[in-house]
Amino acid sequence: MYQVVIVEDDPMVAMLNRRYTEKDPRFRVCRECPDGRAALEYLRAHPADLVILDMYMPQMDGLDVLRQLRAAGVSTDVIMITAASDTTTVEAAMRLGVVDYLVKPFEYERFRQALDAFDRRRQAIRSESVNQQQLDELLHRGATVPAGEKPEEKPEEKPLPKGLQPKTLEAVCACLQANPQGLTCEQLAMQTGFSAMTARHYVHYLEECGRADSRVDYSTGGRPSVIYTLRS
Repeated sequence: MYQVVIVEDDPMVAMLNRRYTEKDPRFRVCRECPDGRAALEYLRAHPADLVILDMYMPQMDGLDVLRQLRAAGVSTDVIMITAASDTTTVEAAMRLGVVDYLVKPFEYERFRQALDAFDRRRQAIRSESVNQQQLDELLHRGATVPAGEKPEEKPEEKPLPKGLQPKTLEAVCACLQANPQGLTCEQLAMQTGFSAMTARHYVHYLEECGRADSRVDYSTGGRPSVIYTLRS
């Protein structure tokens, strides 16, 4: 199991990154760090397989964290998550050994692709040799999906967990279907009459089954919100 460190100053985004990471049984979040200094202190003393690193944080940004990690001899792989998409920042991050770069807002599918690509690289490194096709896959395609292609992902049939009711699930699905632009848990609760906590349980179940998607909305001006949409 890969040990993952999340470096993110926003608690809601950190929670979402943890949930996305631990949906994959190959990965376990061993530490959440609220800023760069805490991350440096932890990573200098504790080995980790992967760091999920925010770019913009108080006191020290993601590039500074990367520079100090490399200067300290810490070669842990890093996936950068940021709102910055300018080429100068991207190039600087890549030169410091970032293995993938996700621009906010992103969906779970893209996050999953980054984890899959990381795992493929690790598996290739552990093997005794690789052929040209495998090298091309690792070096040139990475975690991206070729233009015009979309990975097929069929919804997974899972029994309702204890405490969840079919009629309530049906009402939640109907509400999401009537709002194709997506709803937060609070908005869903307001429209259905359920509590926000109840709404959260059901949308998490739908997402785990592959019947719903979530994305982070950063346009609110305050804390970002998580918006859920029902898959067609």
